[in-house]
Amino acid sequence: MSIAVPFPDSQPQGYAWFADEPIFDPGRHLQLEAPSLITMLADLGYAEAEIATKATPVAASSPFRLLSSEGAAIMLDAARRLRPFATSAGDRVESMIRGGCYRSRWLRDLCISQDVTAHLEAIYGVAIAPHAMPLHLGHLNFEPSRIAVAIDKWHRDTLPLDIVMTVTDPAQVAGGRFEYFLGTKHEAAELSAAGLTPPPDRTVIPDFPGPGYAIALHGDMVVHRAGPLSELTERISMVNGYVALDTSRDQQSRSADLFLVDDHNILFAEWARFAAWRAQGRLGDLITGIEFDADPESVAHQLKVAVGDVTQAIAEMRAGARSMRHYGG
Repeated sequence: MSIAVPFPDSQPQGYAWFADEPIFDPGRHLQLEAPSLITMLADLGYAEAEIATKATPVAASSPFRLLSSEGAAIMLDAARRLRPFATSAGDRVESMIRGGCYRSRWLRDLCISQDVTAHLEAIYGVAIAPHAMPLHLGHLNFEPSRIAVAIDKWHRDTLPLDIVMTVTDPAQVAGGRFEYFLGTKHEAAELSAAGLTPPPDRTVIPDFPGPGYAIALHGDMVVHRAGPLSELTERISMVNGYVALDTSRDQQSRSADLFLVDDHNILFAEWARFAAWRAQGRLGDLITGIEFDADPESVAHQLKVAVGDVTQAIAEMRAGARSMRHYGG
């Protein structure tokens, strides 16, 4: 079982399950197909030394089918039922849903599906699990209230790995296309500092054949956005997060960016569990790997690294709110 932290048995205060939902049935609701193309981080210009510390060397896949026609129809219905709970992410996203897996059992079971996780492991080439923070599961983005405004500005995600899936039919949407930058996040930051965004000749706009198609993304390393609509119409996408089970890899999560986005009653508990899981894995490696004749300073450093995610979480929790980062446009 590819599990980092089990999904909570109880719901946060103020959340209730939808009634009369269908039961998630992977045999009927999934139609898992392999992508035809994999783009690597090296193809974007990342150096080998940086790639070696990350969750996977994979950058992005081409679109592949994830849901059956029946599954796609249920996904759309669930997203529409969740829409009344939509909030904004500052100046980055006008309308989105977080915590939908605490309201929709069907969405929860899709997002923690071991069939989907195993399928993605084959794409990423590493052992993964659904993200340890359920707020990162089943994130929904909705269309903005006006055209010519990006649905989600150029950014890199606040988590390491995710899928981006079409919920509405892209053929019925004018504009609003997902695109990603053929360059590094460091280049994107330099462009942003100069008041620029990734140029069209260095972007990829994947062709999603229909609803229920997804791409696998190294969200922390691949700069991407959902572009503006050219006509106002319903446009919904779903993002589901994952983590590498190898806790020796970089954390690649920016939970402090979520202060102004997520319900604090949920955020801090999930964040603490995530940091504790990371530390547990690293401390376990230390217990079995520390040598008797190790240099004292080396031992102290290894112990500091093992609990680094915990100490970072404590410091960021106490530091308070900061806005979500993006690269504009």
